[in-house]
Amino acid sequence: MTLQVLTANRLDTGDVVFWSGQAWVEQFADAERFDAPEPGDAALATAKAQPTLLVDPYLIDLVADGSAPVSFRERIRALGPTDHMELGKQAMGGEAIAAIQHAHGAARSTGRLSLIRRKP
Repeated sequence: MTLQVLTANRLDTGDVVFWSGQAWVEQFADAERFDAPEPGDAALATAKAQPTLLVDPYLIDLVADGSAPVSFRERIRALGPTDHMELGKQAMGGEAIAAIQHAHGAARSTGRLSLIRRKP
């Protein structure tokens, strides 16, 4: 089983958020990691029951050590805007941000693929 994190966007601001096990947080490093399908699926079902708060919640796959998303797209979402290093979440710096910035691979997240396949 691949480690996963639950992500979505806030409806009111568009900000990328991650489920921490207690609440939605903006920092990837604070996200709860799921190492089995059941808890991740349960968190996803809870998120989908809050349609007025979130847009398209889904699970994303993480690299083996859980330090970064597998998908390049999800790494960009976790870092914020990529047009300048002093903007977005990446401006905070630190080990968690560095791990995302130096992660490799361009595979798609299985959770995102399921979301894409579901749409007509």
